[in-house]
Order: sequence, then structure tokens, then C-alpha cells
Amino acid sequence: MVIVIFYVLAFLVSFCIVYLLIPPLGRLAFRLDFVDRPREDVERKIHREPIPLTASYAIFIGFFITYLLFARDFSLETLALFIGGVLLLTIGTIDDWYKTKGKDFPALPKFIVQIAAAVLVFLSGNAFTGFINPFSGDYVSLPFILQFILTIVWIFGVTTVINFSDGMDGLAGGLTAISAVTLFIVALTKGQSASAIMAISLVGVTLAYLRFNKAPAKIFMGDAGATFMGFILAVIALDGAFKQATVLSLFIPILALGVPIFDNLFVVIKRFLQGKAIYQADASQVHYRLLKAGLNQKQVVAVLYLVSVCLSLSSIILLLIET
Repeated sequence: MVIVIFYVLAFLVSFCIVYLLIPPLGRLAFRLDFVDRPREDVERKIHREPIPLTASYAIFIGFFITYLLFARDFSLETLALFIGGVLLLTIGTIDDWYKTKGKDFPALPKFIVQIAAAVLVFLSGNAFTGFINPFSGDYVSLPFILQFILTIVWIFGVTTVINFSDGMDGLAGGLTAISAVTLFIVALTKGQSASAIMAISLVGVTLAYLRFNKAPAKIFMGDAGATFMGFILAVIALDGAFKQATVLSLFIPILALGVPIFDNLFVVIKRFLQGKAIYQADASQVHYRLLKAGLNQKQVVAVLYLVSVCLSLSSIILLLIET
């Protein structure tokens, strides 16, 4: 009972911080002209009014205050997580600022910063180190170079796919919340309290954000918020689901993040085959395709939520099989 209250309090604190911070940050955005304006020449811009781009700062503050308050983890891993988050918030803010001026920020600086954030996490000791052999029960430790590559690819990949999914009111935030709930259950089952606090804090901040981001959205988190959410999700999986994982349980976090991962793998492959730059934004994601098929925004988001919940339930079934 005490543990339940502990996690409920963590959820409420993270939720309340973001819920209280978003309105004043939204007003500040209008004063600074830090808003996302609709553009008729851009297919992805489906909103019709200027929308503030400042939710990312509320999300960042809410997450870290809650995590530090409840986990009381001031380790090197936490420092790396914080610095990595600041880096992503900074480069994302620059990217968002360019968007407010109708310009595109170059992809290379974003790529370098996202890789740097992933490297910081790896150097802090949070890494995918191996898996349990299902036949012998022995732990198979991967070579250092393979540990490095897989960790960086995972963090960078999840950071990117959540960002790519942020194209419709309530979508990226909702998918993140569903994934975070799943990873929270995984962490609880495995007795990983730090990962559980990270996950429930992320659930709190995303649900508070969704109160203002559901259609029609009153605020956006921009690239700064979407990349930060993806980064945190990736780290939670590394710190929780991937630790002491068997071959079968490696699929748990992949299924938990199934919608953005599988959709954006399709998009990347399609762009590659068409000779387009992978980072070149377009309207090829599944939410845009469903919109073109005749569904409205709320229906598209509901369909993708449902698919995400089904995949998350599948990952929990895998977890139960493992235990």
C-alpha cells in the first residue's frame, strides 16, 4: 500500500507541475512570438491558428523535479540523463525557433547533438550489455563495441521516432504515455524502482500535456519536447526492460513502442528507396495517410492509440510468459 501511494504521489506531482506551468509558458510564447503558424504550402501543418511551442520546458521541469524528488538518485547516470536532456532541449528549441520563422534548421547539428546525448548515457554506465542465453541460462556479455553501437542506435532511434510521430494533436504525447505505462509495469515487475519512477513521472507529464494538446491543441511541445520524451523513453527501457533480458523479453520495449517504431521504419525505408533525405519532413507517416483516407484527426489518434495499446498488451503478455 505504501508503494502504491508513493507512485501515485510521483504521478500527481509530475502532472501538477506541468499542468500549472503550461498556461503561463503559453502566454510567454505569444509575447516572444515563439509560435507555430499554419502554412498553406506545408502539407503537415494542419492547424489553423498560431500555437505556442513552449510545452517542452514544462515537461522537462516536471519530469526532473519529480524524478529527483522521489528517486533521490544523484548518480552519474542521472547527471548524464539531465545533461542529455538539456542538450536535446537546447537544439530542439533552436530548431523550433527556425520553424517560427518559416525556415528549416539543418539536420546535421540535430543529429550530432542527439548522438552526443546517447553517448553520455552510455558513458555513464547505462547501456545494453547483453542478454541471458535461453538454453543455458548464462548471461551473454556482448563485446564493448557492440554494446556501444546497440545502445547509441536504440537511444537515437527512439528519440527520432517519437519526434517523427509528433504531427497531430495528442498523438506523440498519447503514444508516449501508453509506452511509459507499459515500461512502468515492466519496471515494477522486475523490481527496478528507479526505472519505475522515471516511467511514472513521464506518464504524469505527458497526461498533463495532453490536457492542453488534445484536438484542438492549445500548445505544442515542438521538436524540443518530442525528442526529450523519446530520449527518456529510450533510457527507461535501457535501465529497465533491457537489463538482464532474455532473447524473448528483448521484444518487450520494442512492442511497447511499436506504433512509432514500425511506422517510422516504413517511412525511412520509403524515403531511402525514393532517394529522399531521411530527415526530410513530409506527410508519409501513418497518421497523415489515415487522414488522407478520410478519417478526421480525433479518429486517427484513436485508431493509433488502440493499436499502441494492443501492442503494449502484447509486450505485457511476453513479460508474464518470462516470469
